[in-house]
Amino acid sequence: MLWWLRIFAGLVLVGGVVGLALAPFIGKSLFVELWGVEPLSYLGGLLVVAALGGTTLTYYLPRLLGRDKAEVDTDQQTAEKWGQLTQQYFELFNHDLGRPLRRILGKERELRLLLQSSESELYPEVKGLLDEIESQTPSFRLMMSNIQVMVQLEAPNLPIKIQPVEPTELIRRIVDRYSLLASEAHKEITWWSEPTEFGLIYCDGSAIEHIVTNLVDNTVRFATEHVEIKLTKNLTDFFVRVWDDGPGIPPHYAQHIFDRGWTPEVARSEEKTSSGLGLFIAHTLAKKYGGDLTLESISAPEPDHHTTFLLSLPLNGNATALESS
Repeated sequence: MLWWLRIFAGLVLVGGVVGLALAPFIGKSLFVELWGVEPLSYLGGLLVVAALGGTTLTYYLPRLLGRDKAEVDTDQQTAEKWGQLTQQYFELFNHDLGRPLRRILGKERELRLLLQSSESELYPEVKGLLDEIESQTPSFRLMMSNIQVMVQLEAPNLPIKIQPVEPTELIRRIVDRYSLLASEAHKEITWWSEPTEFGLIYCDGSAIEHIVTNLVDNTVRFATEHVEIKLTKNLTDFFVRVWDDGPGIPPHYAQHIFDRGWTPEVARSEEKTSSGLGLFIAHTLAKKYGGDLTLESISAPEPDHHTTFLLSLPLNGNATALESS
């Protein structure tokens, strides 16, 4: 690609040498006064230097560019290696931490059933402690899951997993996980699918579960009495609608609801009650897999106040995402 630059430098070099050679003969006739060396000599010398510099550059430039590219490739490989290593360590940490957490939750529920079946009166302090364990366990699980997904999203060139998934089972598992928590807060979660026999879709099941879990966790916290989940599809996409009858989200908050780390407390310069990452991660994952996550809300004191999150994803994965991976 640099052959033309070398030819041009050669022509300039020839011109410079010719200028230097002719300077003693024609310089006096062209210039009335001489400045030590005729201006033609200056011009010829300048052309020679420029030609030699250009020729040298044509040989060293490819080496410099090649070295820079090699350094960039090395940095990228190092970043990918560290990303994979961090992910592996976090998966081990999450797994080892999840086992005692499941055991604690199991014992809490056993104790709750034992106390309910006995004739002894349940102290309010004991009930409050059991309720706190029950309410914090899903939040802790979700926090660990959010951190893991953030590590994945920050990793360069993360491969996209497409696999057969049964979405009704994912929704059922999430509802079972939050039903007791909602019941303790005197709230109800219902869900259904249209059609009833929904069949399989092709996507990343863990991504779908993580998105919907964040949505359900948010709506259970802010609902007044009821949370409703509806699963539908058309010829190309499937949809998960998560609705609650809470106070709604004001329009000036709604426009920032998917911003990273944003909560209403940020706007009021107050201490945050949550990390503000859940909805950001859900929205990012939806986009990553070729879909979208949108919000529709009517805020109180309107009589029909509510909040609706609508997740849409392709039925058969995302061809663009597959090609980019």
